[in-house]
Amino acid sequence: MTDQEFVSNFRIKLNPQQTAAYHAVDGAVLLLAVPGSGKTTTLITRLGYMVYCRGIMPENILTVTYTIKAAEEMKIRFEKVFGEDLASRIEFRTINGICAKIIKYVADRSGRKAHELETDEKKCNLLISDAYRKYNDEYPTDSDIKEISTAITYAKNMMLGDEDIEKLGKNISQDKLLQIFKYYNDELKSSKRMDYDDQMIYAKIILLGMSDVLEHFRNQFKYICVDEAQDTSKIQHEIIRMLAGENGNLFMVGDEDQSIYGFRAAYPEALLDFE
Repeated sequence: MTDQEFVSNFRIKLNPQQTAAYHAVDGAVLLLAVPGSGKTTTLITRLGYMVYCRGIMPENILTVTYTIKAAEEMKIRFEKVFGEDLASRIEFRTINGICAKIIKYVADRSGRKAHELETDEKKCNLLISDAYRKYNDEYPTDSDIKEISTAITYAKNMMLGDEDIEKLGKNISQDKLLQIFKYYNDELKSSKRMDYDDQMIYAKIILLGMSDVLEHFRNQFKYICVDEAQDTSKIQHEIIRMLAGENGNLFMVGDEDQSIYGFRAAYPEALLDFE
């Protein structure tokens, strides 16, 4: 399909900047877009253009966004323009979703069961409470548990070492944060469980240590599109970078001024260091 046929058949009405963006398919591309500028429309159009005009197999495209709801909404919007069949062949996932896929692939291949994902926040908080009592010899408040839970998420997403976790604890008046952090992780591991942040850590370890697995996913997802890139964390950027490879086709869309998840280790600096 020619570009003109694509525009006519799907009634594409985009401005010159948006048109230039959806035409940019190969290599590393960064699209900085302010709220209300039609970035999602541009991204959806680009996905259709890749398939219809560039002949890219939809199964080779991975589209990543921050939340499950956002991924579902993007798929629905794509489906309205390009149809249900094509929408079902493109992967619309969160970064945790792709990490779960990586972990499952290795588990299925090895015949070993992966750690179970702990989705019950209350159970995770109970581990934090137990650790707090052990190291502080008193019961934590709800505020303590929330603060420590947020700090654990931050530490894992920023890939902090022991020294930095200790500093983080002192900054938030939780001097025993490192001990609590280690207790929490040890208890999860001993019961063969992982939290959502561990999902990314394990996926990263797999990609770093198993070159054949990394190659498998690079071959599957030859084109990666990331929406709301300003809200992805440091470890998420690292996973995406590994999947894309040094000369991969990576399209990142975001606005470094609109990051709203700093408390959960959003890392908009990666957009500024994109080159």
